[in-house]
Amino acid sequence: MTTIGLLTNPIAGMGGAVGLKGTDGQAAEAIRRGAVPRASSRAAEALRLLAGRGIRFLTPAGAMGADALDATGITGYEVVFTPGEPTTAADTREACRAFAAAGVDLILFCGGDGTARDVLDAVGRSVPVFGIPAGVKMYSAVFAVNPAAAAAVVIGLDAARLRDAEVLDVDEEAYREGRLAVRFYGAARVPYLPGRVQGAKAVFEEVDDERAKREIARFIAEVMIPETLYIVGAGSTTEAILAQIGLEGTLLGVDLVMNGRVVAKDADERTILSHLTGAAAARIIASPIGAQGFILGRGNQQISPAVVRRAGGPGRIIVVGTPAKLAGTPALYVDSGDPALDGEFGDSIAVVSGYRIAQRKRVAHHR
Repeated sequence: MTTIGLLTNPIAGMGGAVGLKGTDGQAAEAIRRGAVPRASSRAAEALRLLAGRGIRFLTPAGAMGADALDATGITGYEVVFTPGEPTTAADTREACRAFAAAGVDLILFCGGDGTARDVLDAVGRSVPVFGIPAGVKMYSAVFAVNPAAAAAVVIGLDAARLRDAEVLDVDEEAYREGRLAVRFYGAARVPYLPGRVQGAKAVFEEVDDERAKREIARFIAEVMIPETLYIVGAGSTTEAILAQIGLEGTLLGVDLVMNGRVVAKDADERTILSHLTGAAAARIIASPIGAQGFILGRGNQQISPAVVRRAGGPGRIIVVGTPAKLAGTPALYVDSGDPALDGEFGDSIAVVSGYRIAQRKRVAHHR
């Protein structure tokens, strides 16, 4: 029988929709802004697919794991650790040490990059680990592309498929100020199943890549429609679009533009929805994250399922990406948090990659 140590970080991802770009040290502020916990529901998405498969679960009490198991009807699990209230990074590390001492086959954690660092601190390479994505950014290569893919990896767990994967440390203070500062934190052992595991965030800075960004920006600026609200996602390619029309964007945030001016800068989900209420038409401009290929669900949770639907659905999303970025992105992914919406994206999508040039990229679906 496979034994899984299940751990959920209750505050993971809460800062995304409210525009905090991370939750480390910001949980109270996220709650003040109206953030809703999402990690337990993300864990439950994966656990529903694992129920009835003869897996033995060890877990912390309450919101750190037991609640998600209860929500999916999985019984017979063993509580091996009781966290404090509120939970802390120290609780994560102690729970993982308890898993390791119990001889689990895998630690399945639900959180973001900060959770991945705490898990690695606790067990290093002594125990395989794998992440159900629930954070804001998730630049590390230890996560599934979505909860369903996480379940698929667990079902196909095979020690022969373990590989080293990067855990990255993102400076959240710099990130909130619009600067991306990433360093290698360590290597974890993770199970690998092609198409189910995301890669580490890649940053492209080549001269040709910068030229391509300018060409993309020139084309998008030409086709922007008056009286239309443009929801401009994070990234240097989208930043170049705003620069082309003489505006200063938020590199790692979401800006709202209409009729050649910024009407809201670094907007959260609530602000976007309020502007959509009065808009005659809307478009979303998004760029895939590095070599990970996520259109939605990594670093842009402000563009929530509610925002996408209010804007008119997936057909109102304009995806932009340079040839260098697309060359390192075999497929695109959508992990909005709403599997029904994710399923509305077709099998492929056109990505603007130059001036009046587009590439059609496959959209990978894992249900």
